Amino acid sequence: MRDNMRPSKPAALIIGAGIAGIQAALDIGDAGYRVYLVEREPSVGGRMSQLDKTFPTLDCASCILTPKMVDVGRHPNVELMTYCEAVSVEKEGDTFRVRVRKKPRYVDVEKCTGCGECAAACRMKGRVVSDFDEGIAKRSAIYVPFPQAVPLKYTIDPQACLMLTRGRCGKGPLCQEACTANAIDFEQQEEFVDLDVAAVIVATGYDLIDPHTKPEFGYGVYPEVMTGLEFERLSSSSGPTLGKININGKEPQDVVFIQCVGSRDPHTGVPYCSRFCCMYTAKHAHLVRDKVPNANITIFYMDVRAFGKGYEEFYDRVKHERVIYRRGEPSEIYRRNGKLVVLAEDTLLGQPIEVEADLVVLATAAIPRTDAAETAALVGLEMSPDGFFQEMHPKLRPIDTPVDGVFMAGCCQGPKDIPDTVGQAKAAASSAMIALARREREILDNQ
Repeated sequence: MRDNMRPSKPAALIIGAGIAGIQAALDIGDAGYRVYLVEREPSVGGRMSQLDKTFPTLDCASCILTPKMVDVGRHPNVELMTYCEAVSVEKEGDTFRVRVRKKPRYVDVEKCTGCGECAAACRMKGRVVSDFDEGIAKRSAIYVPFPQAVPLKYTIDPQACLMLTRGRCGKGPLCQEACTANAIDFEQQEEFVDLDVAAVIVATGYDLIDPHTKPEFGYGVYPEVMTGLEFERLSSSSGPTLGKININGKEPQDVVFIQCVGSRDPHTGVPYCSRFCCMYTAKHAHLVRDKVPNANITIFYMDVRAFGKGYEEFYDRVKHERVIYRRGEPSEIYRRNGKLVVLAEDTLLGQPIEVEADLVVLATAAIPRTDAAETAALVGLEMSPDGFFQEMHPKLRPIDTPVDGVFMAGCCQGPKDIPDTVGQAKAAASSAMIALARREREILDNQ
């Protein structure tokens, strides 16, 4: 179908509904323009929804993000298109003709009340790895990614559901029997929606490097080695352990953090700094000190880059919380007498050292999304040598692209922290509104 909104009021398309996409949508919607917010996951929120606290203020991430998620879900000028993907974007004059694919949820969102009875009854309950919890917890084949999801509507995982993979689920799907709203619909098919918009904002975010690319750290070999994002879910009060830091059933007494895992490393193809790793590692060290007061905490670093407002002060605070910073890049992690041993060279002392650990947390590099090239081709963007989207000018036009009317925001342009992401999103929204106002004037003049 073709969008049938008022012809004098042009609309904007935002691809990606993390904090950047949400902020841009709210700003454009508040200005009175229609916004289509397209997100490939079942809920808005992006990476920030996985976080426990934010540096340097240690505010609850959900307390900041969830109100914005609710606002964008209820905004009269914002149409949420979750579990959807933009599959084609064609520019005709000042108009972008966009086709969006709506993936089947196998749940009627108009009927679903979000009660959760279907997930509780699912035969695959507790057997499907939760991507949101980074594999630490498991979920059902029918699920919401997290309790604060917007929209709070269930989705059936087509790769895990017995009905969709085998064509049967015992004598009948228990989720369907448990749903008193009759919302389960295994006959759903994908749909396509055609939209006409005058501006596009790309806010597709980032991925994290696969820690297996650094085999010397034993990720996947030793269960005590995890990534920073996995630690976020482990330490989160809403996470699978309710905020208790337990490794192999007990609190770790020796914790080691390793920074720049994959970043600034020509061997991994990531020569750049990922920017926010230094600070989230400091935050993680603080969380360990808060929850395991007697733990021995060591951070291995190459350089500490505390560049934002209040960051240096937070870094100093953590150093005074009995956290040992050692300058040096570890070369190997191995097991000895039941404990992990981190082998490194302390470059300030000029000698090799060994540090025992019950838990090792890797600050993995931020990298472009795996589908970044596809998105670039879809919208007509250029890519910089590091694989992120190329801006028109790094100083003068950091959100503009070579395509007039297309803007970018957040980590799709390069690694950045939440404040910079929000600031860039507001700038992208402002630029998009200029294009929308110009198009609105043209339409009115031709009427």
